[in-house]
Amino acid sequence: MAEPPRKEADRARWIRAQGLARGLAVAQIAAEIAEQCGPLFSTSRIKAHRLAGGVALSDVVAQMRALYELDGKPPPKIGETLLSAYESGYKRPGPEYLHYICLVYRVEPGDLGYPGPCVCGRTHDHRPGGTQAAAARDDAEALIGSVIDRAWLVRQQLGQGLPGIEGPGSLDLGEEDVVLRRTLLQLLAGTGVALDGQFLGAVDQLRRKMDDTLVNATVSPTMLDQWEETILGYGQSYQSTPSLRMLCDVLLDFSEVRRLCDQRQPIELQERLCRIAAQLSGISGLIMINLGDHRLARSFFRTARTAADETGDRGLRAWVTVRESLLPLYYGDPREALHLARKAQDLAGRSPNVAAAMAPAVEARALGQLALRGRSDAAPTARRALVRGRAVFDQLSKAQTSDLVFGFTDRQMSFYEGDTFTNLGDHAKGEETLRNALTLYSPTEIIDRTLVKLDRAHCAIHAGDADAAAVRAKEAIMELDPEHRSDILMHRARQLATAAHQQFGDYPLLRDLRETLASVPSVQSPMNPGEKSPPSDQV
Repeated sequence: MAEPPRKEADRARWIRAQGLARGLAVAQIAAEIAEQCGPLFSTSRIKAHRLAGGVALSDVVAQMRALYELDGKPPPKIGETLLSAYESGYKRPGPEYLHYICLVYRVEPGDLGYPGPCVCGRTHDHRPGGTQAAAARDDAEALIGSVIDRAWLVRQQLGQGLPGIEGPGSLDLGEEDVVLRRTLLQLLAGTGVALDGQFLGAVDQLRRKMDDTLVNATVSPTMLDQWEETILGYGQSYQSTPSLRMLCDVLLDFSEVRRLCDQRQPIELQERLCRIAAQLSGISGLIMINLGDHRLARSFFRTARTAADETGDRGLRAWVTVRESLLPLYYGDPREALHLARKAQDLAGRSPNVAAAMAPAVEARALGQLALRGRSDAAPTARRALVRGRAVFDQLSKAQTSDLVFGFTDRQMSFYEGDTFTNLGDHAKGEETLRNALTLYSPTEIIDRTLVKLDRAHCAIHAGDADAAAVRAKEAIMELDPEHRSDILMHRARQLATAAHQQFGDYPLLRDLRETLASVPSVQSPMNPGEKSPPSDQV
């Protein structure tokens, strides 16, 4: 007997094939998968049942929707992401979803790892409205799975794979796969099959995918040129495009680049692909900061660092690090932002580059926040960091100072200087610098422009003008379209309201500001729509 595979999907497929060969039921195979894969891969019992059935997440979603339709209910708002969250333990299905998942797997809640009775009060080892044809389809599906898995097991024992088939437990089914598989099951069950537009479309889609595979077996320099132009376009539109829309566009391209990275490429092309992956991942991290999803932001920056390390480009690694420092600067501990900014300066080296100019400016902003918290040596160090940053900035080329994402512009430098002066208590110079920065930003550069306006409200707090602070903050938020009210802007406005209340107490314009902020929702990451930004009494 060959040694069991070391990957979760492969081992589960191996266990399933052996179980089918021994004539075990699906529930028994699921128990074996949970027993063997649980300690190794933390495989949950609900996931073990799906792997035992040899189906993909998309199959389970399709079956649940069919059951809802059979019960005369509107389609459920469930997808592969939510099911995956159930399987990984991040979420627990509600009573209704749990009932239908149990129907799909023909088991009880306890079998899936959820003790207690189902909301329906009945067993689930049947299909509602079952007929002889339905039973025949089930038998046909089991037959297909058995044939595939038995063939895979024989090939595995011979040290070979099954050509063209990885086994149903690990199939990444596209829409055309689902259509063709369903048609085959209907044919085997002896039911009528209509060669409609959906079936013919699936056939043509499969053909076109093969064409793409044959033509694009390796990446071409021209294709990489197009990707690099696309990324530059993201840098230009990052500030003006709503964050959620931008995230979808970037991640779709990120998915395609990931697929290309998975293929063997010439060394020079692989390096360019890794650079593109690092940049796309870095942009995704920035968008996640805007949406207030701190965990995913850190994850994307970690991926960006890994990709940047593959290129050996210190400047790219420094760019990723200094961009990551913005996360603790806005949402976390300024000491972490200070650490990352200084790390970026070490990576950037002595030659003038974007990170070498931006990192001292971020360092100064972090020191300004520490000065607000009473750190006595922070103020002079912050001023020296600004001088260093401005000295490097003046040496940058025009190309390096023309992009808000991959470069570091004059308006960003002024914004960072104004923010630092404000936190150091020099509200007059801070107001002057921020007002100048505001004239440099285009009306379409929404995120930074709004942050500058909120910083001017902070200046008003330092100057003792409570009414001006509240008015400026409210105007900055209310002039935004709802889709542009990302979490980072709302979080910053709430910080200002808290600081104004601590310094001036309650007053009418501040109450109006706080009521406005409470009634206006922020645009957050779809992964944590109900999560609140961490409270902070610092601005």
